[in-house]
Amino acid sequence: MNIKIMSSGCYIPTKVIDNTTFDQFDFRDEHGQPLKDTNQRTAYKLQQITGIEERRYVENELTTSDIGTIASENALKNADIDPETLDYIIFAHNFGDVKHGTLQSDIVPSLASRVKHNLKIANPSCVAFDVLFGCPGWLQGVIQAYAFMKVGMAKRCLVIGAETLSRVIDLHDRDSMIYADGAGATILELTNEEGGILSVESASYTLDEAFFIHYGKSYNPELDENTKYIKMFGRKIYEFALTNVPLAMKSCVDKSGIDISKIKKVMIHQANEKMDEAIVKRFFELYDMEMPEHIMPMNIQKLGNSSVATLPTLYDMIINRQLDPHQLEQGDVILFASVGAGMNINAFTYQV
Repeated sequence: MNIKIMSSGCYIPTKVIDNTTFDQFDFRDEHGQPLKDTNQRTAYKLQQITGIEERRYVENELTTSDIGTIASENALKNADIDPETLDYIIFAHNFGDVKHGTLQSDIVPSLASRVKHNLKIANPSCVAFDVLFGCPGWLQGVIQAYAFMKVGMAKRCLVIGAETLSRVIDLHDRDSMIYADGAGATILELTNEEGGILSVESASYTLDEAFFIHYGKSYNPELDENTKYIKMFGRKIYEFALTNVPLAMKSCVDKSGIDISKIKKVMIHQANEKMDEAIVKRFFELYDMEMPEHIMPMNIQKLGNSSVATLPTLYDMIINRQLDPHQLEQGDVILFASVGAGMNINAFTYQV
């Protein structure tokens, strides 16, 4: 028996936020001083580094569990299965439900329980729980579902990755321009079909790296210092990722037994275009190869960094041929990889 992604679904928010939206923002540095560059120059530099031209924010009435539900409904519809047959619902996020106009996170009950409730699933044997694993959360949810199925604890799992980062950003921090909202969902199933998950890799670096991404006070010193927002040490994350992610990717591929030449696509967390390109380039250098053309699909240009939602959204777009020139055929091998808060890294190889 093999473990395959039988269907996928996503929710792309309708509110488009382009870089000119930030023209009038009061950006400060970590010391509370106004930035020397104009906002237009700051946005231009960000686009050159990250590739982000625009991002998506959810409408005011929606929360993370709401958009996770919509993505799940789409995945279930595409699979044409009865929700009552799900053994697990695993919801990857990092900040819970944060309602518009507030900063308080609500994770009781869990977001997975809320999705199960929204889907009107009565079966108590369908176990619902959340995963907090930074940006690699959806991928870690897939790895956990894979483990459950490998040992006979499940036959069918729904794995969701959703986030509304627009609700937890510091509007005085230029890094706020990176973040976005979105949701993706996948249904994994035990099947007699060929392919599926071939190998997995997962690691947590916490001795020196745990707080590279953290909650911190606003860069505006006039605001309440006890109110916290998402913060990151960008340079440290960049150096950490370039050192450790390619090695994890190589370990995962080597475990699979697949020759590196058979990898059709590398689907990496949409964090930063330049960083992702450098990671994938260094990964292929470990095999004394140049990075192949069209190997790394990207949707960050239009969707921004939606954390746990980037990979399932990217996969869904490619499966549905919505990201030219990228497409997948039966038998193609993909390498998924992600890095994020924790600091956590994971990867898995997958044959369509």
